[in-house]
Amino acid sequence: MTAPESDRGNAFAVGPGTRPEMHAALVSAIRSVGGALVPIERAEVLIWDDPGAAEVFGDYLAGGPGVRWVQLPWAGIEAFLPHLDHEHIWTSGKDVYSRPVAEWIVAALLTAFRDFHEFARARSWPPQSGHNLLGSSLTVLGAGGITRALLELLEPWGCHVTVVRRSSEPLAGAEATLSTDRLHEAVADADAVVVALALTDDTRGIVDAGVLDAMRPDAWLVNVARGGHVVSPDLVEALRSGSIAGAFLDVTDPEPLPDDHPLWALDNCVITPHVGNTPRMGLPLLAHRVATNARNWIDGRPLVGVVDVDTGY
Repeated sequence: MTAPESDRGNAFAVGPGTRPEMHAALVSAIRSVGGALVPIERAEVLIWDDPGAAEVFGDYLAGGPGVRWVQLPWAGIEAFLPHLDHEHIWTSGKDVYSRPVAEWIVAALLTAFRDFHEFARARSWPPQSGHNLLGSSLTVLGAGGITRALLELLEPWGCHVTVVRRSSEPLAGAEATLSTDRLHEAVADADAVVVALALTDDTRGIVDAGVLDAMRPDAWLVNVARGGHVVSPDLVEALRSGSIAGAFLDVTDPEPLPDDHPLWALDNCVITPHVGNTPRMGLPLLAHRVATNARNWIDGRPLVGVVDVDTGY
């Protein structure tokens, strides 16, 4: 669905209001560009302010028969997929959080390559170990905003980066771009494999025993995308057997990871609690995106971060 430029108004609803800090920031963003805050019944735009409230989204949206555009807060919209349709324009937070997440990846790579995770646990002077990120070979699964931001951050390190995506269309900044049917080939020579994909039916479980077996025994797996990309039992086995050097995970399956999950007991697995982007980091970025899109809507300009309904991201 598209809205005629001459037929766009400025009636915005921000809901459901269950996260007060986020709600206040997004309301302020709307008002900063001249948007009018109205009840959902009178709105033509819905700015959703709670990514964890997907279970009430359908009923809330149904209360706004005039809504034509919906802005979702996060880049990952898996919880909202059942609601996507061609009757509304849908935008998400895609690319909003790319740079903070790319920063986490660089931190993970440096920690893994320099063995900081081992030194942090030491209680006596350990032997010297580690290797450089400088000049290393990396394979990145996904060619979206996170990967583009990562390529920019890695420029000073002179890394040799191979990107794996649906097609082999070259990605600027990558030395090679391979299609997913060449995934095993792409990971075979990498010092680290970074997962930065959108989670879809095609990418769920993409890192399985076969991919892990194709990696070098001194290579690291870094996952900053979604836990569902990695088959957890296969990863546990690979880490236990030493078929890969280790894993650095900001996302897990399931998530939160239960206290008794075997990944917690593995010294070659480093887990962070989904902090590639946090509310403190991300809220100012999201508010800026909402203000930009609200201004674009009012002025009849194209929106940023439009969701492809058919692919689901």
